[in-house]
This record gives sequence, C-alpha cells and structure tokens, in this order.
Amino acid sequence: MRTQVAIVGSGPSGLLLGQLLGRAGIATVILDTKSPDYILGRIRAGVLEQGAVAMLDEAGVGARMHREGLIHEGFDISFDGATHRMDLKRFSGGHTVMVYGQTELTRDLMEARVVSGAPSFYEAEAVAIHDFDRSRPRVSFRHGGREHEVQADFIAGCDGFHGVCRASVPRGAITPYERVYPFGWLGLLADVPPVHHELIYAHHERGFALCSQRSLTRSRYYLQCSLDDTVDAWTDAMFWAELKRRLDPAVAARMVTGASIEKSIAPLRSFVAEPMRFGTLFLAGDAAHIVPPTGAKGLNLAASDIRYLFDAFVDFYRGQSQTGLEAYSQRALARIWKAERFSWWMTNLLHSFPQATGFERRMQRSEFDYLIGSEAAQRALAENYVGLPY
Repeated sequence: MRTQVAIVGSGPSGLLLGQLLGRAGIATVILDTKSPDYILGRIRAGVLEQGAVAMLDEAGVGARMHREGLIHEGFDISFDGATHRMDLKRFSGGHTVMVYGQTELTRDLMEARVVSGAPSFYEAEAVAIHDFDRSRPRVSFRHGGREHEVQADFIAGCDGFHGVCRASVPRGAITPYERVYPFGWLGLLADVPPVHHELIYAHHERGFALCSQRSLTRSRYYLQCSLDDTVDAWTDAMFWAELKRRLDPAVAARMVTGASIEKSIAPLRSFVAEPMRFGTLFLAGDAAHIVPPTGAKGLNLAASDIRYLFDAFVDFYRGQSQTGLEAYSQRALARIWKAERFSWWMTNLLHSFPQATGFERRMQRSEFDYLIGSEAAQRALAENYVGLPY
C-alpha cells in the first residue's frame, strides 16, 4: 500500500500526529506491535501543558478533556514537612495546567482515528523499516498472517524507547546522552478521592512522594523506592502506611485509602538521542528522549515534537518547502534539553540519593529555602512547569 507518512507507534505521539495530518489532508498509515487494550492499559502521565491542550483542541479531540479534565493553577511542594504552594498562574502570566490521564487522551485519539477511517494496524509482527536513507522509504510487517509493505514519503518513528525505529539507525549515527538514577517510582492507582485539590510533591528523608490524581474520584500516588524492589513486596497496606510517613501529618490524616487498581515500578532515567532525523526517518517522543516523571514533561515533550513535525510536513506538502524538515531535529532538541534540565533539577531537589553526603543534603535544603523565598525562582519554576513556548 502507498501513503504519504507511515507512522510507527500508536501511543499519544503517533496518534496525535496522525490526527493532525489527516485533518490537513495528508494520508497516513499507523501500525503498532501492541493491541489497543494493551496500549490503553498503560498507566502514564496525567498533567498537560497549555501547548499540549491547544494541540488536542486543534486535532479536534479536546471536548471530553475539557469536560472531565481538572484545571490546576498551582501545586504544593514540601521539604521535610515545610510546605509551600507554587502559584503557577500568578508566576507564569496566567497559565495553568490540565490534569487529564494519558489513558483517556489516548482513548480519545484512538476513537477519532476510527471515525476518520484512516488505516491502522495493531498487533503487527516483524515490523521493519527500510530505505529511510533514500527518497522512498518502506515499512514491512506481518498482520493477520499476511505480509504487508507500506511505501511512504516519510516515516515517523513514534514507537517508544524500545521501538524498532531508533534501533534501525546505523551504529554511530546517533549520539546518546543518558543518566540513570539510583531509584525508581512505585505507583499506585486507586478509586479514592484525592487527598488535595492540587498535586503535592514531597521530599522526605525516607524518599520522595507524590500525590497526584486522574479525576475527583481517582487518585495516583507515588513513592520513591529501591531499584531492587518488586511490586509483589508491597501490599496496599504497606504502601499507604509508607506514603503517610512521608507527608505532612495534617495531609496524611485526611487521606482516604482503598484497594489498588494497579501498582507498578518505573525506573528513572534521563535520555536524549541526537539527531532526531535520518534521511526520511523522523524520531518523536520516547523514541528520541526520556525524562524522569518529576515535573511531568514526558508526554508534553512528545506533543512539542509533534508540533514541529506536523508543521514541517504541512510546509512540505502545501508549500514544497524543505525548511521545516531540515530544521526539525534542531528545533525539537532545543526545547527537549530545556525540559531535560528542568526534570533533572526537580529530581535532584526532591529525591533522597542513597550516597548523598551531608553537604549535598544541606545543599538540597538550601535550594528549597531559596525557591520558597524568591519570587524570581518561583517564576522560573512556573514558566517551566506550565510549558515553555513551542
């Protein structure tokens, strides 16, 4: 089959790109090695920057988000019990963030894809990309027991950190930058009301904790844990008890607990692959970069990649211009590195590092004290958290 843009990966970045391109009259084929149920079962981010919200509206999939999503104007941050509210709206020029789960966002995009009638192939096997160093790249795969090949003008690699697209680039063509952190996050999802109307980020000597939410009746909580931990080692009762230890006693006292819907452990890493273009192959989202979840930048960075990539494809097909395609990697990476810096900073501020010296712990405390005492520092945090301009 023939298309204009072959999209490998049907997570939020691939689906958003497909939806935007389809509305612009540009043909796409999307394929993924996983099933829709598997993709929708992944529990991921839930905080959207202003730019990501605007893109979902542009893609025509924002109606349910605006009905069910929660607008947050700030969040609480605490350090060993000392708590301060970060007023995002005040210090970012009136901007806010939207709390709306990635699962719901993905569901909205999947449903829009079905309505559009554009072709999608789930549970594709033996996916391989070919000739992306030439003008007519191809994607081959097996589906339903039959061999398929998609011929395209371009391939968008939106297939995540472990996907085939980045792995297909010749060794030496990519420069990787990586920091692996010596801890992970144990996450618990439960149908209980959030303990607070906004998020709470907490540093404690026993480890970091985060009180997040997906709705007014569903909460998502996290604990910093050892990389040697396993989900089976944590009962629900153990999780709730440890979470309460790391929070302000007044917050812990009003927490509603309940049975977990899902528990999982995610390792933390910072990762960037440069460049993000290889001939007619363009990487986007987790295929090109990973950030620690501290600061909620992963999904939002994927959205900004898609902004640049969509604009570049539109310029090419409507104006016969290569400028956007040629500038894609540089433009995306400039914003990626700023988000990497912010996530790295928040991670270093809020987590307990196993080998930290007394000096390093005092520097963490001094950083927090400076933050809560400086409007300039709070303004810098706010403008990064709500999202830097595209």
